[in-house]
Amino acid sequence: MITVAVLTVSDKGSRGEREDLSGPVIREIMSRVGARVEHSEVIPDEKELIKEKLIEYSKSVDVIVTTGGTGLFPRDVTPDATLEVIDREIPGIAEAMRMEGLKKTKRAMLSRAVAGVRGAALIVNLPGSPRAVREGLEAIAEVIPHAVEKIKGDPRDCGRKDPQP
Repeated sequence: MITVAVLTVSDKGSRGEREDLSGPVIREIMSRVGARVEHSEVIPDEKELIKEKLIEYSKSVDVIVTTGGTGLFPRDVTPDATLEVIDREIPGIAEAMRMEGLKKTKRAMLSRAVAGVRGAALIVNLPGSPRAVREGLEAIAEVIPHAVEKIKGDPRDCGRKDPQP
């Protein structure tokens, strides 16, 4: 079973002024790939707090999915915080989400979302709107279990040698 933490990054949400509608969408889609959400939290758009939570959750879950803070507003710092804590970036994940989003709106190209690995945890940034979360996460959901296997060092690959040309 893949374990997940959902981190909703929203100033208004953290103050109780806006309901988190994206977190439940993440929970629904992740359950379809056999994942269980173990943590779900709403925090303000504060870079140091985002970094702290990513580090904390990366020690106890397989996947951290963030929602919010990926745009161009001055307080949109989720990708910046993510880049500061990951060990390796996985650009194809963010590219696939943007490609899917571009099918619906040209504004998708403004997303600064990133994805990467910290320790043995996959971290994926999603936009804040429930519709964009659904479109982006559905574009990558089926590869998440495979990514988690590889990040953890799939035992079926131990000793595998790449084929010679």
